Amino acid sequence: MATTGNAAVATGTSTVKRKPVFVKVEQLKPGTTGHTLTVKVIDASTVVPVTRKPRTANSLSRPSQPSRIVECLIGDETGCILFTARNDQVDLMKPGATVILRNSRIDMFKGTMRLGVDKWGRIEVTEPASFTVKEDNNLSLVEYELINVGDQ
Repeated sequence: MATTGNAAVATGTSTVKRKPVFVKVEQLKPGTTGHTLTVKVIDASTVVPVTRKPRTANSLSRPSQPSRIVECLIGDETGCILFTARNDQVDLMKPGATVILRNSRIDMFKGTMRLGVDKWGRIEVTEPASFTVKEDNNLSLVEYELINVGDQ
């Protein structure tokens, strides 16, 4: 049985992309995903790369390369947060740059929030923004504790 072109055309439906909803840094909460933000990069510091175990000799894939990880302090007019840039993302996150983070997520690291973009998200460098970053509201300095509520 042959199929004809696009499945959306065959069923008579069309997929309409919804407009992104931009959020501010102060609206970020632990464990949330799908954030789209426009932020400025304030500072970037390289994290010491972790050496991985070498791959086995019978592996046909390319040898593993050390991953580049940079922690960047990013923010907007409402606050700032630490962003973990990995590999190719490191080249985009230069101090002073203004970027749009699409489909970003909050990761918890040692009880504090870190913003990150995985393979499903995107980082776009944009024109410089006119806002000044509010550095005294750093959300990564707030420590959270997971409390399990048991049955009484």
